[in-house]
Amino acid sequence: MQNNARAVALEALNQIDQGSYSNLELNKTIADHEFKNDADRRLVTELVYGVLQHKLTLDFYLQPFLKKPSKVKPWVINLLRMSIYQFEYLDRIPEWAILNETIEIAKQKGHDGIRRLVTGVLRSYQREGHQSLDIIQDLPDRLSVQYSVEIWIVKALLDELGAEHTKSILESINQPSKLDVRMNLLKFGRENIVQALEDDGFEVEPSQVAAEGLVVSGGHDLSHSRAFDLGMITIQDESAMLVAEAMQLKSGEQVLDVCSAPGGKTTQIAQYVGDTGSVTALDIYEKRVALVKRNAKRMRLNRIVDTHVYDATKITESDFYGKFDHILVDAPCSGIGLLRRKPEIRYSKEISDTVSLQKLQLEILNAAAALVEDKGLLTYSTCTILKTENQETIKKFLEDHSDFELEKVTTKLKIKDDRESLDLNIYPDDFESDGFYIANLRKVR
Repeated sequence: MQNNARAVALEALNQIDQGSYSNLELNKTIADHEFKNDADRRLVTELVYGVLQHKLTLDFYLQPFLKKPSKVKPWVINLLRMSIYQFEYLDRIPEWAILNETIEIAKQKGHDGIRRLVTGVLRSYQREGHQSLDIIQDLPDRLSVQYSVEIWIVKALLDELGAEHTKSILESINQPSKLDVRMNLLKFGRENIVQALEDDGFEVEPSQVAAEGLVVSGGHDLSHSRAFDLGMITIQDESAMLVAEAMQLKSGEQVLDVCSAPGGKTTQIAQYVGDTGSVTALDIYEKRVALVKRNAKRMRLNRIVDTHVYDATKITESDFYGKFDHILVDAPCSGIGLLRRKPEIRYSKEISDTVSLQKLQLEILNAAAALVEDKGLLTYSTCTILKTENQETIKKFLEDHSDFELEKVTTKLKIKDDRESLDLNIYPDDFESDGFYIANLRKVR
């Protein structure tokens, strides 16, 4: 079953359970196998993301049919999850095909006892169906199982945003992700970029969120398209594009990006400051800095971007020969805003992570603050939607830095401009994009 779509999807799910990132593991797994057609590749993607997005729901459905799940091998649990996902969410696949292939995988990968277990569970499920979510009386517990998000995240959202907004966000994150790209308008014309994408079979429409963004559909592998190879575009979520927009950059300016990998925001900053400006891009690991270099070179911006391997908590003015008018701290965070695009985050993070991350975020902000020129702007961003790492981090920073003040975040398309807050929250249900937080801190004295 070397190139069987279901067997390959199972392989990827098992690796993700061991700590691999879903997007990287899926790309690697698909590249390592030779499929007969695109339908098999699409099925692998559907099964991997589908199981990850609905794992807690699938486990709830399986619960009555597994007497001792803790004694069942993890790969068998994933095989059963994958089968139930197909029964419940994929209408076009006949049940006999799901059953036959699942049993065949169990037989080839395991022993006869595993085959009998899998056959028995699936036959019973076919006869009896799944238990109703209505038996879960507690609201946080029910939302956790219904939308497959760990209970601590649900409780945090309910506490911060209320039931209606929490339900809206949870419904949103189980919808398919859009494919967004940012245009390199420093080096190419808008019409030429759109034409190159359309020539490769993609359908293109302008983003309603980000000024340089496009929403792309159809076509084949965007990362091997002519537009991508030539550096006309980079793949980036619409919300992420708003960070550099918020920095109020001008041509010729010198900017410091202290947590720059993989380079999406770095290259966008480079486009804004142009060939007469510069971006000093830092990250803590050589491999991550290499990603920034590669992206800058592909987009023909490498002469603007100067990369360094550096710990952002330890930066000093003497290291970089002066201060900067603009500094970006795109801080390490829990990534709770990425639950649609990286569903494994739902299960891998704990509430304690948000507290420890806040400490790291403040260390980076404190170090960066010393390098901000008078009247300069320090922009803070995360891809989470929890207050601990966002508003509370900024509140603590301002308590210790009376020389900084919050300034209202504005974007080119005036996103959520009628809000009362000075900082900007983008939630996953606002525009069906990633969740993001952006705060602008002006050094006033």
